[in-house]
Amino acid sequence: MTAPPVATIPFFSPDLFEEDREALLHIVHAVGTGRDQKFILGERTARLERALAARIGAGDVVACSSGTSALTLVLAAMDVGPGDEVVVPAFGCAPLAATVIDAGARPVFADIDPVRLTVDPAAAEALITPRTRVLLAAHMFSVMADMPAFRALADRRGVRLIEDSALAQGGRLRGRPAGRWGDAGLYSFVQVKTFGMPGEGGVVLTDDAGLAADVRMLRNHGQDGVHRFVHHRIGHNSRFDEVMAAFQLYRLAGLDDRLARRAEICAYYSRRFAPLAERGLTAPPEGGDGRFPYVYTVLTDDRDALDAHLAAHGVTAHVYYPRPLPAQPAFAPYVRPGGSWPNAESAARRTISLPLYPNLTDAQVEYIADTVCAFTDVRRGTR
Repeated sequence: MTAPPVATIPFFSPDLFEEDREALLHIVHAVGTGRDQKFILGERTARLERALAARIGAGDVVACSSGTSALTLVLAAMDVGPGDEVVVPAFGCAPLAATVIDAGARPVFADIDPVRLTVDPAAAEALITPRTRVLLAAHMFSVMADMPAFRALADRRGVRLIEDSALAQGGRLRGRPAGRWGDAGLYSFVQVKTFGMPGEGGVVLTDDAGLAADVRMLRNHGQDGVHRFVHHRIGHNSRFDEVMAAFQLYRLAGLDDRLARRAEICAYYSRRFAPLAERGLTAPPEGGDGRFPYVYTVLTDDRDALDAHLAAHGVTAHVYYPRPLPAQPAFAPYVRPGGSWPNAESAARRTISLPLYPNLTDAQVEYIADTVCAFTDVRRGTR
């Protein structure tokens, strides 16, 4: 094993934006002292929306205050409400269910694919009823959901499809970018995401002009952006910050390089961990269609022991979603009787994620891999 690092390798990098410090300070000053005194939903936000739409080939991109808010706005724009059902993954982040409940609808939890760890199309189809309005497919860790199957399912059953691609910017499946398979998709810009920033923010992306217009109205208290203080709908405060818009425009040029570095680290991990399957640790395969380099996650029955081993050797890992959503107290009242989610329960017990960000050094990446491999050697009694 390589020599340990001088300091602990954190799971969340504290210096993701260190190289951009001067640019960020300049942007804050320029926006704060600008003659127009426009701090939200100004020309910088509009330019960012146009730049992202051009990059991914979307008909429209609408910036808002977070990925969660993006999902809230899309559900509202689709008029999802009381009496409606939305099929959601049983494994993932709380907003997948919470936004549905906030809309007055009922989340219906579908089990996940045991390999992708994303919602299983067959499980989702089995839950569709006459009350189903929307299928909500979410990408997970570094693997896109089976969006061709979901697109076909939504079209066949006559329901809307939302693609929660909050963490998947940079992913492509069959040549189509993440977020472009559903009636609407979304990205999150919270700092740890692939196009993260030092603040909250997100976007809705869609080819549906009417849906985009409704989302624009809903994000700003139901105003249409032309007639101020005329509120056409009950809306939300989900406006995008001009400082962050300018900062994201500045960093957009370097996004592909940062994605490439993340992908390089993922590929190295996968090569190192491929032989560990026979020792009880399953890692994602190297490369492949529908992959994106957000979080590198492995599966092991010895998760707690691996976490402790990594911590003892100066590597901070992270466990996402240690309970499936139907087991969360907040969502238990909405669970259908007799429901079963064995794959979601297995993922909740067995997943652990390793550090993955573009400013990890080669030496740090090698050390992390060495530490994981050493753990499996010890657990299998080969050392």
